[in-house]
Amino acid sequence: MASAPQSICILRLSAIGDVCHAVAAVQALQRHFPGVPITWIIGKVEAMLLDGLPGVDLVVFDKKLGRKAYSDLAHKLGGKEFDVLLHMQVAFRANVASLFINAKRKIGFNWTLAKELHALFMRERIAPQHQPHVLDGFAGFVRHLGVPFLQQPGDVPVWQMPITDEHRAWAKAELQKAHAGSTDSPKRALRGHLVISPAASKAERNWLPERYAALADHAYQQGFAVYICGGPTPLERDLAAAIEQHASAPLHNLVGKTNLKQLLALLEQATLVVAPDTGPAHMAVTVGTPVIGLYGHSNPARTGPYLSRDYVVEVYHDELKRQTGKTAAELPWGTRVKGAHIMALISTERVIAMFDRVVTEIETGYRATARQQEPSA
Repeated sequence: MASAPQSICILRLSAIGDVCHAVAAVQALQRHFPGVPITWIIGKVEAMLLDGLPGVDLVVFDKKLGRKAYSDLAHKLGGKEFDVLLHMQVAFRANVASLFINAKRKIGFNWTLAKELHALFMRERIAPQHQPHVLDGFAGFVRHLGVPFLQQPGDVPVWQMPITDEHRAWAKAELQKAHAGSTDSPKRALRGHLVISPAASKAERNWLPERYAALADHAYQQGFAVYICGGPTPLERDLAAAIEQHASAPLHNLVGKTNLKQLLALLEQATLVVAPDTGPAHMAVTVGTPVIGLYGHSNPARTGPYLSRDYVVEVYHDELKRQTGKTAAELPWGTRVKGAHIMALISTERVIAMFDRVVTEIETGYRATARQQEPSA
């Protein structure tokens, strides 16, 4: 076992999906260095999700404070010195924040992955990686400290997310409403619960409402209760309303009606989740629920739902080749494709076929979920 540092600071401010990936890396550190105090500098919204994370002191960096956010961070840290800073974010805001963290060792991404002057703020760099998933990039930080995490093909990360009994009871009650609210005569036996989290942060990354509705109708006909989840923004509310308008099946619309903890508990108890490249897809992964990811603009090999990448329905690679004449391997890793038309290239038939496949694999026990995996470190 490598010599244990006396204290570790994690710097990863955002976003929801990325902090979900980072949790697996942090908990690998905890298993390898039990009892070592860990402080995590994190965004305000992200802290709401991870509040209560065992053994981790969350220090909120509130970007809405503007320049004052940096002095606020310095005040909260109180001049404390850490043995190690793991700087897991290349954004310039995070790079500046690192100047206010006193650490003997400051470790950042390698030159290939570093952006926005990130490398200039670091004293050490993790080993180069070939086209890593975001989570594998975080694993590089853990391995830099001598922790054997995600080293071999087939190694599987695990998560212990901070969900309380109260949140689980709320989610269970919501799922039970699907039984109580059935108007079928006789009442049908539910085969499962499908959660659709339809909205990404940008409208162009969302699938079409009529196609979500067609999927929902198919799932309902197959014996599933269908839920729509998301935040309270106008974009999310409008998209949910449009899906309801196009659907024939009864839908349980929870958009804007859950906090992050409740949503996490609901995702945990769902049978499967359908979502574009958005935070709830990665939240579902952390609690072991299969995800059908819908990808057009970003490379699912880099940002796909980590344990469900074989369930992704994507048009990214074809569109990248059409727009650039090159493959993902021939371009800078993480290159995005542009265009408001891209998600429309994902057909309803492909997503329904994937839904049927996933349901079959769940029901036959073909697929081992994250709940059934042992820690890889």
